[in-house]
Amino acid sequence: MSWRPRASAGLLGGERSVRKEEERRRGSFTRRAAVLGAVQLGAFGFLGSRLYRLQIEEGTRYATLAEENRVSARLFAPPRGRILDRSGKVVAGNRLNWRALLVAEQTADARATIETFSKIVPLGDHEKTRIERDIRRNRRFVPVVLREFLTWEEMAAIEVNAPDLPGISVDMGTTRIYPETEHLAHVVGYVAAPAESDVGDDPLLQLPGIRVGRAGVERHHDRILRGRAGAVEVEVNAVGRVIRELDRREGIPGQDVQISVDSELQKAIRGKIQEGTTAVLLDARNGEVLAMATKPSFDPNIFNSGVSAAQWRQWTASRQTPLINRATNGLYAPGSTFKMMVGLAALEARVARPGDVVHCPGHLDFGNNRFHCHNRNGHGGMNMRTAIMASCDVYFYEMAKRVGMDRIAAMANRFGMGVDLEIEIPGTRRGLMPTRGWRQAQGKPWSIGDTIVHGIGQGFYQLTPLSLAVMTARLATGRAVQPHLTRSIGGRPVRGSRPEDWPSLGIADADLRLMRDAMWAVVNGGGTAGASRLPSQYGQMAGKTGTTQVRRVTREQRERGFNVSQVPREWRPHALFVAYAPHDNPLYALSVIVEHGTSGSGAAAPLARDILVETFQRLGPQRPGQRVAEAPR
Repeated sequence: MSWRPRASAGLLGGERSVRKEEERRRGSFTRRAAVLGAVQLGAFGFLGSRLYRLQIEEGTRYATLAEENRVSARLFAPPRGRILDRSGKVVAGNRLNWRALLVAEQTADARATIETFSKIVPLGDHEKTRIERDIRRNRRFVPVVLREFLTWEEMAAIEVNAPDLPGISVDMGTTRIYPETEHLAHVVGYVAAPAESDVGDDPLLQLPGIRVGRAGVERHHDRILRGRAGAVEVEVNAVGRVIRELDRREGIPGQDVQISVDSELQKAIRGKIQEGTTAVLLDARNGEVLAMATKPSFDPNIFNSGVSAAQWRQWTASRQTPLINRATNGLYAPGSTFKMMVGLAALEARVARPGDVVHCPGHLDFGNNRFHCHNRNGHGGMNMRTAIMASCDVYFYEMAKRVGMDRIAAMANRFGMGVDLEIEIPGTRRGLMPTRGWRQAQGKPWSIGDTIVHGIGQGFYQLTPLSLAVMTARLATGRAVQPHLTRSIGGRPVRGSRPEDWPSLGIADADLRLMRDAMWAVVNGGGTAGASRLPSQYGQMAGKTGTTQVRRVTREQRERGFNVSQVPREWRPHALFVAYAPHDNPLYALSVIVEHGTSGSGAAAPLARDILVETFQRLGPQRPGQRVAEAPR
């Protein structure tokens, strides 16, 4: 009976072992569950904290980022201000222009996109080169113009193929137009795309299709005409294509600029002149430019779409230099039109009196040199008035010798020659008014012979037609009028429209009267321009002829009886004439230069008469103003 208790003891021990193993396993599971629970709790806590941060603390920021991905803000160019002529006629305006734009950052391969576009709207090689250059030059988010002046058919084709043209959109802009084409090109100027040096930090100049003034009034008043950029917010899809416009803030349009030129008068004058001729017409009382006509010229509209290489070669190869504004940049010796300056310098220096007589035998001998008069037989006894009337060279050789070159130059400077005139045409040349110091600075001496030659407007002078017109206006009024083109900006008149805006030159009244009387005699008293009188209904014109050599005539040629008509045209002298009218109450001042026109009396004076007749017919002989000159006695 002893085996049973031992069997029961073994069974009980096994059961205890099983229970202990189960308890151990339950403890291990509980610990793992606790650890896992703690991990899960930590993860949920972290996620909750992150969600709180994203949605509560930074919700506004991320909402803004999401909105920025959907909404794109873009600048757009404001309308450029117009340029109006004297009567309010538009001479530089804007025309709507549908164009295709490419944003490089919105396409994976800009070159491939351009090639696809060119299959829909053909692009030339020069256009592709220009587009690739613009992409390299601009930031990738800045649109570049693929093609302007799209037709309805081209716009429709672009929209139909939009899925194959990532980054390309159709946009409406404006382009500059010049209705007067070549007639006002040198005055109004033109616009073109900005160069890299222009852009700087100005975002407006990075916009597609933006243009800046490159010449004339367009350049001088560029910032006024340009205005300020506007902004538009558009909704875009995932690839950046515009879905709809959300908001628009209009820019500030450029201001209109009104100029003093009468466009119809300008065209009429250009219709009268030949190639190589320049005419500058001023309001004598206040310096307003009424016309500035020169031939040849160019069509500024060509610069809108870009000048082709062939066109540029044609312009630059032409001997007539159509891109040069002869009125402000052409340089000429003034010839006998300058004799009034020599006379005034002599009178002011008191080295001559109006009645002093100089005998003219047809030449002046000085040392071993002989200086000829245009009248080989001589004029006989000449005083200052008759010397200007007959344009006697010997008289002014003598006056120059007496007064000296420096005093002559100083007088000419007071009358607007060889100085900056500050007209609103950038690049206007001041010309050259020579002096002894100027010559000596070149390491060369100045002789009395040089002074004598300069007494008749020959020699080293380099003056513009504009400066000759200013000289004439100042002679007619005695005031330091400045030439200017701007009448108003944004509808507000600018200073300079009244005679009293300009100060007196400080020249003695008696001396000015003598010059005016002599110029009256040139036309009306038997002088060199007697065949060019004005019709009586327009009053009387006062003026002065001039002829300047372009090739020296040797003594041998003179002795053989030199005939200028027998030489090639490009060797013939230039013809000049300056005038104002009416003589008793000057309204208009004019300078005319006909290149290789042979003589002032034969070519320039008749043209000046015709221009003044046209002016009186269009602008009228009676205009408000002060009586500033006396009638001849």
